Amino acid sequence: ALSNRTAYSGHHVEMAKRFGAMVVAAEHRFYGSNINDNGLHLDQLEHLSSQQGLADLTRVHKYITDRFELTSNKWISFGGSYPGALSAWFRLKYPHLVFGAVASSAPVQAQTNFEGYNEVVAQSLTDSTVGGSQQCIKQIVEAFQRIDSMIQANQTVQLEKDFLSCGPLSEKNDQMVFVNNLAGIFAGVVQYNNEVPGLNIQSLCKQMTKSDDSYKNLQMVYKMAMKLLNQSCVDNSYSNFLSQFNNQTVDQAASGVGIRQWTWQTCSQFGYYQTCDEGTSCPFSRLLTLESNLVICRDIYKISPSSVPNFVEFTNEYYGANRPKGTRVLFVNGSIDPWHFLSVLKSDVSLNETAVFINGTAHCADMASDRSTDPQSLKDARLMIQKVVHGWLQES
Repeated sequence: ALSNRTAYSGHHVEMAKRFGAMVVAAEHRFYGSNINDNGLHLDQLEHLSSQQGLADLTRVHKYITDRFELTSNKWISFGGSYPGALSAWFRLKYPHLVFGAVASSAPVQAQTNFEGYNEVVAQSLTDSTVGGSQQCIKQIVEAFQRIDSMIQANQTVQLEKDFLSCGPLSEKNDQMVFVNNLAGIFAGVVQYNNEVPGLNIQSLCKQMTKSDDSYKNLQMVYKMAMKLLNQSCVDNSYSNFLSQFNNQTVDQAASGVGIRQWTWQTCSQFGYYQTCDEGTSCPFSRLLTLESNLVICRDIYKISPSSVPNFVEFTNEYYGANRPKGTRVLFVNGSIDPWHFLSVLKSDVSLNETAVFINGTAHCADMASDRSTDPQSLKDARLMIQKVVHGWLQES
């Protein structure tokens, strides 16, 4: 959902003030208040795609141009995460409307089996510059290995007790939800490291290395997360998990990502399924498989799991994956952010395509306004972004 903060705060707003620019923010179709009462029905979701979202932006462009009688003004698009990819694609597909684009943490390469996500999580948890360590990742791996062993040995009653599950963990699908909830704590802290006060890799690793008992340490981390969320137990029910995807009631006042809409887009366009396969450096449970993700596409959206890779392949052919060949596009990524794995990390001077890689920062960190606690690498990156955008505006 689009919030007022998008148009009133952030580094892009600070640049707009500096350069005397207007800020226009548009909400993606099917999200937030921009959705009809029947918008979550399956026959309506068929009209939800990145291509349609970009086409909508052309209408916004025309409306603003006519409304404010703009003539020779240059348009620069900005976005972070999926909107970051849209920003790059807007310039790529409609270069006559957008003069340049800044794409922060933009996963422009669609990928069905996104093994790299948890591999970057593992790397980040060992990064000493943000409070990670080899001991931290060792403890995490050991704790999840013990959980997998307990599940295989049918010791699920003990797991229910130790991790305060609201219901039994005897069924395979409930076990998958359980380990996904566990892994989600670590992945969330890494992805948004230091972007939420008190939630960072340093404090997480401090807890995971508090004793030699990795399993006990993991219990404490889990209970701390429950306390933050004001939970007395954790719902690991697969049927309840599916119910949120099945919910077709529109709440136009809802905040955050629309789970039913976004998961439809992963099934029909992008994949992005974060797995923990054998042979990878993923530190979590091996129950986090591609199959456990694809069944949602089948059960909720009637999309065959075998079709998803074809949709992903089409997306990459349509946009160019991580070699989009767009001109005047600035890709910004942080080394801690797992999503940088699917973005553009090297500049292409021939295309005026610039990549900025920020050491020690997480997801979309560059989009926020300056803070006194920001590392120098982030401050330097914002200056580079400003320099590039200023250069675009100076071009005739």
